Amino acid sequence: MLSLQNILNGLGAAAVPCHRDIYKAARSCLTDRSMAVRCAAAKCLLELQNEAVFMWSTDLDSVVTLCFKSFEGSSYDVRLAVSKLLGTVLARALTSKQTTASSRHNFRRISLEEAMQLLGTGFLRGSCGFLRASGDILKGTSSVSRDVRVGVTQAYVVFVSTLGAQWLERNFSAFLSHILYLVSQSHPKAIQSQMDAIGCRRCVSFILRATVGGLLGEKAQIAAAKEICQAIWKLKKVVDAAVSDSNLETRISTADVTASQHVLVCALQELGSLIHGLGTTAAPLLQDSTTGVLEAVISVILHPSISVRLTAAWCLRCIAVALPSYVSLLLDRCIERLSTLKSSPEAVTGYSFAVAALLGAVKHCPLGIPHGKGKVIMTVAEDLLCSASQNSRISLQRTQAGWLLIAALMRLGPAVVQHSLPRMLLLWKVIFPSSPKDLETEKTRGDSFTWQVTLEGRAGALCAIKSFVSHCAGLLTDEVVQRLLPPLPSAVDLLTQLSSINKSHGNSLKTPSTVYRHKLYELLAVLPPKTYEGSFWAVLKELVADLTVPDSQIDTSTFLLPPLCHENDLLLLGPLLQETDHRFIEEQLLLGNSIAGGSLEYDPYSIYEEVAKGDSVPKPLPPVLSVISAATRLFGVMFSHVAESHRLQVLEQLLNSIKQTKGSRQQIVQLNVVSAFSTSLKHLANCKGSLGPEEVRRSALTLVMGALESSNPLLRCAAAECLARLAQVVSDSAFTAGLAQVSFDKLKSARDVVSRTGHSLALGCLYRYLGGIGSTQHLNACVGILYTLSQDSTSPDVQAWALHSLSLIVDLAGPLYHVHVEPTLSLILMLLLTVPPAYVEVHQSLGRCLNALITTLGPELQGSSTTVSALRTSCLLGCAVMQDNPDCLVQAQAISCLQQLHMFAPRHVNLSSLVSCLCEILLDNSVLVNLCSSYLLLRRAVVACLRQLVQREAAEVSEYAVALVKENREDFTPDVNIREIGLEGALLSLLDKELDQRLCQDIKETLTHMLTSMAVEKLSFWLKLCKDVLAASADFNTVVSIDTTQEEETAKVDDASILTSDSDERFHPFSNPRWSTRVFAAECVCKIISQCENAGSAHFDITLAQERKQRDSRDDFLVLHLADLIRMAFMAATDHSDQLRLSGLQTLQIVVRKFAAVPEPEFPGHVILEQYQANVGAALRPAFAPETPPDVTAKACQVCSAWIASGVVSDLNDLRRVHQLLVSSLLKVQAGKEAQSQQYNESTSTMEILAVLKAWAEVYIVAVEKQKNRSDAHNHCFKIGNSAEENYRDITSSASVLLDLVQADLGTLSRLWLAALQDFALLTLPSEYASQLPAEGGTFYTAETIENARPHYYNSWALILYATALWLASTGFIVVDPDEGVTNLSRPVTPTTMCQDSSTRPLVKSPEDVNTDRFHLILGISVEFLCSPRSDAAMENIIACLRALQALFDVPWTRSKIGGDQDLGVELLNVLHRLILTRESPDIQLAALEVVQLILFAAQEHVKEKRRSAEVDDGAAEKETLPEFGEGKDTGGLVPGKSLVFATLELCVCILVRQLPQLNPKLTCSPAVQSGKHLLLSEDGSRLVAAALVILSDVPAICSPEGSISVLPTILYLIIGVLKETAVKLQDGQLPLAVAASLQALKGLLSSPMARAEKSRTAWTDLLRSALVTVLDCWDQDELLQECDEVSLLTAITVFIMSTSPEVTTIECLQKHCIEKFKITLDSKDPLVQCKCYQLLHSIFQHPNRTVSYPYIHSLAPSIVGKLQETEKAKPENAAELQVIQEGIKVVTALTATAEEEHRAHLVAGLLPILISFLLDENALVSATNSAKSLHEFALQNLMQIGPQYSSVFKKLMAASPTMKARLESAVKGNQESIKAKTAKHAKNPGKSSSIQLKTNFL
Repeated sequence: MLSLQNILNGLGAAAVPCHRDIYKAARSCLTDRSMAVRCAAAKCLLELQNEAVFMWSTDLDSVVTLCFKSFEGSSYDVRLAVSKLLGTVLARALTSKQTTASSRHNFRRISLEEAMQLLGTGFLRGSCGFLRASGDILKGTSSVSRDVRVGVTQAYVVFVSTLGAQWLERNFSAFLSHILYLVSQSHPKAIQSQMDAIGCRRCVSFILRATVGGLLGEKAQIAAAKEICQAIWKLKKVVDAAVSDSNLETRISTADVTASQHVLVCALQELGSLIHGLGTTAAPLLQDSTTGVLEAVISVILHPSISVRLTAAWCLRCIAVALPSYVSLLLDRCIERLSTLKSSPEAVTGYSFAVAALLGAVKHCPLGIPHGKGKVIMTVAEDLLCSASQNSRISLQRTQAGWLLIAALMRLGPAVVQHSLPRMLLLWKVIFPSSPKDLETEKTRGDSFTWQVTLEGRAGALCAIKSFVSHCAGLLTDEVVQRLLPPLPSAVDLLTQLSSINKSHGNSLKTPSTVYRHKLYELLAVLPPKTYEGSFWAVLKELVADLTVPDSQIDTSTFLLPPLCHENDLLLLGPLLQETDHRFIEEQLLLGNSIAGGSLEYDPYSIYEEVAKGDSVPKPLPPVLSVISAATRLFGVMFSHVAESHRLQVLEQLLNSIKQTKGSRQQIVQLNVVSAFSTSLKHLANCKGSLGPEEVRRSALTLVMGALESSNPLLRCAAAECLARLAQVVSDSAFTAGLAQVSFDKLKSARDVVSRTGHSLALGCLYRYLGGIGSTQHLNACVGILYTLSQDSTSPDVQAWALHSLSLIVDLAGPLYHVHVEPTLSLILMLLLTVPPAYVEVHQSLGRCLNALITTLGPELQGSSTTVSALRTSCLLGCAVMQDNPDCLVQAQAISCLQQLHMFAPRHVNLSSLVSCLCEILLDNSVLVNLCSSYLLLRRAVVACLRQLVQREAAEVSEYAVALVKENREDFTPDVNIREIGLEGALLSLLDKELDQRLCQDIKETLTHMLTSMAVEKLSFWLKLCKDVLAASADFNTVVSIDTTQEEETAKVDDASILTSDSDERFHPFSNPRWSTRVFAAECVCKIISQCENAGSAHFDITLAQERKQRDSRDDFLVLHLADLIRMAFMAATDHSDQLRLSGLQTLQIVVRKFAAVPEPEFPGHVILEQYQANVGAALRPAFAPETPPDVTAKACQVCSAWIASGVVSDLNDLRRVHQLLVSSLLKVQAGKEAQSQQYNESTSTMEILAVLKAWAEVYIVAVEKQKNRSDAHNHCFKIGNSAEENYRDITSSASVLLDLVQADLGTLSRLWLAALQDFALLTLPSEYASQLPAEGGTFYTAETIENARPHYYNSWALILYATALWLASTGFIVVDPDEGVTNLSRPVTPTTMCQDSSTRPLVKSPEDVNTDRFHLILGISVEFLCSPRSDAAMENIIACLRALQALFDVPWTRSKIGGDQDLGVELLNVLHRLILTRESPDIQLAALEVVQLILFAAQEHVKEKRRSAEVDDGAAEKETLPEFGEGKDTGGLVPGKSLVFATLELCVCILVRQLPQLNPKLTCSPAVQSGKHLLLSEDGSRLVAAALVILSDVPAICSPEGSISVLPTILYLIIGVLKETAVKLQDGQLPLAVAASLQALKGLLSSPMARAEKSRTAWTDLLRSALVTVLDCWDQDELLQECDEVSLLTAITVFIMSTSPEVTTIECLQKHCIEKFKITLDSKDPLVQCKCYQLLHSIFQHPNRTVSYPYIHSLAPSIVGKLQETEKAKPENAAELQVIQEGIKVVTALTATAEEEHRAHLVAGLLPILISFLLDENALVSATNSAKSLHEFALQNLMQIGPQYSSVFKKLMAASPTMKARLESAVKGNQESIKAKTAKHAKNPGKSSSIQLKTNFL
């Protein structure tokens, strides 16, 4: 058949003549006994129908009947293949065009009705055809087998998928009515029993889910939902008519009612799933009053059938999860109806189901519901329970409803339940009889109805307590547990009495008592076993009875055992137990004929629980079955707690019960017992318990061994696992070896399939739990036996099981297995080539073996030796064979093997063929059509493999995929145009279609990996992809048109990229993607921006980007796509889906932050974002609409503040647009708690309020900072002159505009900010102060929602704190509102009201108190946070906190506070010290140092103030008696921990040593640092060192004289140390920042008043001399390292000379030393050094004290003059040399000025000739160099000044030397001619020298 298929494929239309024969052959094969033959025949026919017209015209009916027949007794694979055939043929028949060739009489085109009718007959009547059906109906037997129905269901899906989404949209109403008609009562035979009904409903739901849910885009889904709603309304009318019309035809009307129930269930379920999938995009559907979705669903809640009521409730739950804004609304409505319609039984159950379902939905709504709802629901529930006994007609319903509401309420978690707990415990206590005697009297009195109500109520109570234990574990204190326990014994007593009660009251109590049993078992399983120890034996007895004498004769293996088997072993048991796309309908085939699977009506209590993974609706099993699974679970828990002595007894009893039963019944008992025992072993292994003595082991072994040879393969599988667990629990190697030996012996002797499969699996499982059994001989034995079994070609089953077991051993034996690798590999290859492909299970096991072998070999596969390459080739060969296997699962194995190989030996896997294979599977046309695709597991394998490949080689994978399409092979025509959208686009569209969560996750990860590695290179491509996805959904009328010129520009820019072809002309690559895909695209945009950020600055600089683009048009930069980024963010932010809106706002925020500073090159002074302000405004506006959810508004507030603060817009009117939005939300905040909407939880309003306050804070902070920068700029402008004026005006305007905007609301804001901070302070209190918190909550949070509110405060407090501090600083703590005592908020804001009683509180506080409170509030919050910022605390928060402290201490009043409280200052310094130690960031450390400086300043002010006031007070007294102020008092001692000075020094040393480790004396001795070359500090490092030095030099000011003496050595050591370490020559002669700072600090220190204070003077002088010696010594040490900067050291010496008192430096030896240094430097070769030296001497020569200056003048002046005289001969070559001469002249001129009268003439006489020698005559002037000209002008200028000053000397000289005179005259003449030009130059010249002066202004 497969060959025929390929031949047909090759021949195409040429094979027409033999089509009939092939058809006949295939017909007989399609009903063959072998499933593999059926599959092949179906594939062959599928190929045939491409050309053979008759198949879908004349022979259509027979083809359809044939397919139905082939479904009978089919396997999953057959159903897949045949349904594909059937669906495709029908679709062809429907769509075929009537061609001329076939227009003969026999061609007929069928209508849609007929096609559906054909499928419908199969669904309803099965394969018996049309004629025989009538006979069967007469006989009354139903002939539809389930596999036919499931097959037809799949065929429906294929049929619709083949016709496509657009066809479905057009014909949806016809399709829907047909599908719903399948479950309507017009076919009573199809739905005879409840089982059948459930099966049919499942099938119909599946068809709807797969087509409507899988194919349609969002708009079409909304239309479909409307259609379904219409259907519900129609049925509703029928029901209403039937119920109201209670005349003679009542019988018929009830039939009508039941008729509609299944249709309604299917319709409601699909409606729920649709809306659930649409999420918030379904909002327009629900607002549309014409459809009335909610009305429809709520009206059906009163339907007489319970399953309809439950499904309606479930549908409401789906609506609530999709649209969280409806939860509260729906709850209110249902509670209200429940209260009004209390007397209607349907209403009570219906609405209680609805409320319970909605409570289950709350967990999925992050915004929650108002806290008070919990109390309301508890009251309603209590009311129902109390009134249940009043009216017997509805007592049952009320009881059930009451407990259901309480159980569902528990889902809301401890915070809500806490308040209702006492009432619930009371109800729990009352519902059970308090003593055994009461139970006895109950038994004698009740009739069957009262018992039914009682059991229902008690089951409900048990359920409620179970829900409480599961969802509110936090409330289970010992006290509560004590209150839970008393009713338990009587609950167990009732359990033991159930059978006798059933006997006496007949069958009617059967179900209620089973439900009761089930609920009790479930509760006991979640309670700790200790709590019911007393009832252990009673419960165990019941459990054993339940397991061994089951009520039902149903084979429960398929739901009991799979959880107990290992998931890998289940692969042996065929596809039904694996995850497939059809799991939902295939399940019914698993469970045997008597049961179709679970459904909601079996257990209404499941309506509020979570749905199992992968289900869309809860599917509880019928009570008879669920009680068994509950019993096995409970047995597992209890058996592990039974005393070891009693275990034997229990096991014997179980064994006996198996022996006593016969036949099929025995198998059921055995199955129950094994699953119970296996569960108990699981528990024992988890709690590391032991099994007990030898006898217990023996009977346990008997039990397991019996099951190991059972005929049920699932039971064998579970038994093998159980055996391994047994060995694990016993954990005795001898016992394990014994087990293995038993299996060995069995395998050698046994010939039957059953025991061979069971025992071979047992060997593999033993390995799994014992981590490989150490002995090699045991391994050899195992491998040997499994080898032989795996070659037993008589039984494929044995082969499959043996190979599977072998794969486990390979996997777990690890390195021990290496000896066996080669033989195993050759065995696998041989089997792969010899076992027929029809034995799929054998091939799958072979694949697992190969995979395990590859893993075992691991990285060795990379080797190059011959053995390794032979192994590698074998592996690749094996993969190739498996890839060719027709079975999908085998292909999946092949792909995962290749994936492993690629991981270990990437070079040896042919990537291009692998990628093309993956793409063909993944993107094959049929796959995109949807569920008729390949297996789910195959798709998962493919995507997992791709995910791994792109992690390493994304670019290659992407290229191969595109290349594959270019080859254009006929058999591969993907739907998506890969050429255009690449593999990335194809994956995106797959993500949109795929419904499996795990697959979607993998696709997202694959795309993310591709994005991170390729987004920057393929920028246009990725942005276009995201844009297409986002734009495909945007209703284009909502998009604000972007300025057209902008459009043209971007078009020009994009021309280079290949992808600009306009997408409107062609079919859009993404039609209507779902919202989740669009959210993913928006996230991708954010990731692209961050990738570009790491890639380089050109992405954020338009001029640079345009330059580089011109150079190479292939380059692409993000900034060129700004219009697209804004547009995408805009489209996302204005969408219907809330998730997408959040992502869009997030993107917008990132774009604003990243591009705010990018200038617009065409309009200087403007930024590039300015042109998009309309878009930003339009994107933000909808987020502030009243109906917007708070989380969106909160996010929008952040974007607003980012936009306003970014400074993009400076014009007031433009800013107003966005500012207005913030103002409106501020008004909302002011309205207070009362005005909040009751839609969501109270904590959401906290979130919104804090977001608004934080946004305002950010704007205010930016405004103040701009204002500050502006005042700095202002001062700067005056220095520079008017060039910067205009520029400055801009700054001024934008800053003042911002401040003005905020100023208007500052009064309100500051109040609200303080209130928020106070709330935050309360919330950060440790838990032991909980009792002191205000009972009604804070200003912005309520006491009940305190936990939910916390994270919102943590998010926003830092900026609010900073803003408040700035505001307080700006008011200088002076302004206090007159109404401060009673603010407009709900509580006074002042923090001291916290713990005071109203009677003691003063009515109005003094301004001083208010301020003190505020000061401590801010300080307290900051210190609390900075003390221990969590490791994840954001940098911004720490910086904001430090800045707040800076702002705080900028004000004199607060400084006086902290100056006066030394302990506070020390504590703050210690906190800052710790912060500097723990945080490396230079920004944080600098900010901390600024705060330290302010604290020190405060202390200085305090000391000065004290000294001043003391002098004033004791003015008359003697000076001696003045007390000492400052630290160190009279002794000079500093106490660590109490001393501010000590704390400051500690902190500065920490900073300095961190930057310059050489300063640490401990380190300096170590050899590591000894050889230290000078380190150049980083810029941040220099700034930190500079800041620390400034602080150091201020320290002595807060010491007493004695104190100053004790700290001086340290400070000097550090300052000179920094100077020594950082004084390095730089190229441009600049001083390094650290050097400048250390000189500045030195100057500050030396000029300290302490140096001259009488008490400290002598000590200071000594210390300063030593310091000077140290500086002079630096020189001598550094003779070796010629890189020390002489200038810095000279400057230091000069600072000493100039700033200290003369007695320090005038000692002869020191003076001599200093003069020497100057001499050396004067002779330096470097003009810059000389120049600097002259400048320093200039200042020394002018020292007012002659004792200081004269020695220097005497020693150095002669050499200076000598040097100048030399320059007559050597004229200056360059500017530097010129400057040296000028400085020299200045020094001599200055000397002349300071000299005494009698010496002056000599000096002038020496100076003039030098100056005149610099003059040039006119001719020379023309040809002179620039520097000579400048020198000429300089000399002339000086002569002009000196001449008049010393005219007598001047005249004498001129007379003496006529040549000089002539020279001078000609120069003066020349000068007068060009006087105007000169004046201009003169003005500039002094500028030069003065700027040099500026640099050295530390003198």
